[in-house]
Amino acid sequence: MCNLLLATNNAGKAAEYRQLLASCGWELVTPGELGLSLSAEETGDTYEENATLKAIEAAQVSGLYALADDSGLEVDALAGEPGPRAARFGGEEATYQEKMSLLLEHLEGVPASERGCRFVCVIAIADPQGGVRLCRGECKGLVAEAPQGEGGFGYDPIFYLPERGLTMAQLSAEEKNAISHRGRAAQAARQVLKELLHEYQLSQE
Repeated sequence: MCNLLLATNNAGKAAEYRQLLASCGWELVTPGELGLSLSAEETGDTYEENATLKAIEAAQVSGLYALADDSGLEVDALAGEPGPRAARFGGEEATYQEKMSLLLEHLEGVPASERGCRFVCVIAIADPQGGVRLCRGECKGLVAEAPQGEGGFGYDPIFYLPERGLTMAQLSAEEKNAISHRGRAAQAARQVLKELLHEYQLSQE
């Protein structure tokens, strides 16, 4: 089985990808498991740019196929902010509890009808030669009035799903993976990985 390097040190994200890409034909490994240090910073203006930067660096450093993503929360009432800067919203050192509190402060007094938002995820899969393929997924919801739920990570506790009557953090891992932005991007990534594995196997014959 070929190794696919997940270009993340986020334990929650790595665990999600191991579920989302289970039985995809690749063995998922992390930088920590390989003793690698990755330093690519999210300096791009788009999810695509940031995911590509991280995937290419991971593939070059490891000599393996590598998968990286960039994701964010886009809030309609904030003109799409924080978007690709969601992880840095409120400052590099701010915890997600602090980021959520700041976001809710910005939306104080905004009615539910105007609290529309979307999670966006772009996955980049890079090969050691520098080739990159991109997959995108989105999930729409509302910004909740207050955090609810203990599951997931990031902004999940304030991402409310009207059709479920729950936040993303209140869903089981299976429910979340079926509808989330990362889950939808990963479905497309599974097909790309299948094609890449076939191409790799042919090249080894």
